[in-house]
Amino acid sequence: MSHKKPEFSGAEGEDINESPAKKKRSLDMYRAFAPKEQELLKTYGNMESRIRKVLNTMYEKLTNSLSQDNISDEIRYLKNRLLTLKEKSSLDPIYIGLFGSTGAGKSSLFNAIIDQQFFLPVSGNQACTSCIVQVSSSQSKNYEAKIHLLSLQEWKEELKNLVELVQKAGEEEEEEEEEEEEEDDVGEAVQKLRALYGRDAETRSYEELLRAKPLVNIPALNCIPLRGAQAKELSDKLDPYVRCQSDKDEEEPALEEEKAKMRLWPLIKYVEVTIPKSNMIPEGVVLMDIPGAGDYNSKRDEMWKESINKCSVIWVISDIERVLGDKVHEVLLTQSIKAYQGGMCSDIALVVTKSDKLELKEYRRERREKNKPVESEHDAILERNASVKRKKSSGMKTKLRRILPSDSEILNKADLVYTVSAKEYWREKYITKEESEIPKMREYIRNIYLKEKEKLLMDYVTEALSIVLLAENFNSTRDMVDHCQQSGLEDFVKDKIGALEKEIEKCFAQLEPPLNEGVKKARLSHRDAFSRLLTRDTGYRGFHRTLKAVCQKNGVYASRVFARIDLNGALAQPLYDKIDPMFANIFRIQKGTRASLKPCLDMFKDSMQEKIGEVVKKRQVTSDHRKLNFFTEETNIILRTIEKEIVKKKMAVYASLPLSIQNDLKPYYEEAAKIQGPRSCQRMQNILKENIKKKAEDGMFETAKEVMKMQLKELKDYIVTKLQTDISTMLKLALPHQEKLTEKLPDLQEEYQEIEGIHKMLQRRRHS
Repeated sequence: MSHKKPEFSGAEGEDINESPAKKKRSLDMYRAFAPKEQELLKTYGNMESRIRKVLNTMYEKLTNSLSQDNISDEIRYLKNRLLTLKEKSSLDPIYIGLFGSTGAGKSSLFNAIIDQQFFLPVSGNQACTSCIVQVSSSQSKNYEAKIHLLSLQEWKEELKNLVELVQKAGEEEEEEEEEEEEEDDVGEAVQKLRALYGRDAETRSYEELLRAKPLVNIPALNCIPLRGAQAKELSDKLDPYVRCQSDKDEEEPALEEEKAKMRLWPLIKYVEVTIPKSNMIPEGVVLMDIPGAGDYNSKRDEMWKESINKCSVIWVISDIERVLGDKVHEVLLTQSIKAYQGGMCSDIALVVTKSDKLELKEYRRERREKNKPVESEHDAILERNASVKRKKSSGMKTKLRRILPSDSEILNKADLVYTVSAKEYWREKYITKEESEIPKMREYIRNIYLKEKEKLLMDYVTEALSIVLLAENFNSTRDMVDHCQQSGLEDFVKDKIGALEKEIEKCFAQLEPPLNEGVKKARLSHRDAFSRLLTRDTGYRGFHRTLKAVCQKNGVYASRVFARIDLNGALAQPLYDKIDPMFANIFRIQKGTRASLKPCLDMFKDSMQEKIGEVVKKRQVTSDHRKLNFFTEETNIILRTIEKEIVKKKMAVYASLPLSIQNDLKPYYEEAAKIQGPRSCQRMQNILKENIKKKAEDGMFETAKEVMKMQLKELKDYIVTKLQTDISTMLKLALPHQEKLTEKLPDLQEEYQEIEGIHKMLQRRRHS
């Protein structure tokens, strides 16, 4: 039978029918990339476009040629797979988290990367972004933003906690704190109440505030859309919402409309910003400004944790003075490494900002290499940058080696630390744009995008090939399968899944010894964890309210003064210290060993494909090579889907320890939160200390261990059930008992050839 030549036949995926205008538009999409990278991405785009066109054609052919009233299960399955795939995005968003404390220079770094100097508000004297802000590019011609607000129910919950936090706690403590400046957590709570309800709002009861009318109209849809034709226009509109406010702002001259917007900041959950197609960041990459400590509001704090866990890359941001002085960035690095262990994160870097801040005379006096003179600020900045990189890279690798296998990809990275200067990127007074390392950060983003784009496009094309192979299998001469042969294959699959289940059990059982060691250590160290977080050497002025907030939030409180307090996490840390290396090895993705989960799945996949290949070849029918290709690609898809779910589900496994501890301690947090009056701080501490000791003796840490083991069992059950279901479906579709389907499928030879050609082209590229 002769077939039409595929419509698109250009070399390397080029669309020969593409007009000059369309070609310009397609290259315009990738303007953030170098010319060679643009051509590569254009080729990928054409391949994807061709695949989508073929899938649409197949779906239309099936819909138009078959009765929709009484189609077989096989054809319904085929149509559903087609519909899902043709509507599926070939590239999920790539989240890059800029994770740092307030004032670290995240906004300035954002602005430099997108080449808009004052797009997000920047101030040298105060923190500017008070919530999660995410920035991405799109095909829109405008600059757009969405300000997402807390729902009414979410605000009521926060309002109740804010009122409890600021209410007077007894005459003794009231006297102690009469002269205390409200620059602490209570001060922030007061600012939130005053912003929405005016002066002296902190003196009113929760019920009174619920009845009161806020000073500003709150949008009913919980979302404020903003738009500007130019960057500055949107930036000016955005500024009042994302800049941290204080009582001093009330005294500054401003229009009433502007002041009304500034009052909404306590209600803002997060902000989405979209810029037009950019020369600097590719479409599909989302940069997220993530505050370092989380948030007092439960919903925002939950979003904070979710944001960290869904990032593919985390940049820990710390300015040059802090990174050489205090240890805040070390805490953030530790939190990032936990995300690497238990989240989607596959890469971490320390980004040291404000590297231009240097006093030359002071630097010359303090530097060690006196025999090698430093002639200028330029030389001093670059020398200090190199020193910071060496020192901090070494420290990061030491931390990572404690929990990761020695051959992990991240340990062999050339760059773990970047020293950037947004200020010098704009002015080039002491160092050049290249030396500011902003272009290097953009290159980092582009490389991540290219790698992910190729991988996900290959997955997409493979799934398309599997679908068209299935359709061709339905359309070919359908020799009946011998029942004994079918039965033998089903028995083989059952045995192999059973063997895999045992291997997974053995794999997860490796965590039992370190979990047991962690339990012993936790039982001995819980007093230290409590003392470290919830006692103070320098007096308790104001701390009783912070402690109350910790109790109100069930042991986790994002404090602006005392950093993030997570008592449950601190109590669970001894278990993490023991299990981290083994956990990392079990769930590693690259270069797995026999002790890892991935090789167990790979061995199962290989044995399945080999056995099915034997069965298919014995039948000696002309369509067998396509049937075998279908089995190969479909088993790859099934296992790849499972591997992606494992990455997501391991989050719940890893997070189960502190959640179990929190659940055990919840009644005592609630009891302590109700304490008022004289010596409330000591009384809250006593309740927590005594009951943590009691629960530890009653088996709280053993329970946490068992909860993690249960989570692992649920993960194993998911893998086994998913394999049983999907492989059974695959066999029924490809090796049917009936001679032919009741429906006659349309001719799909042309579609098959088109997709197979693209699949082979991608494979050649990957192996070249």
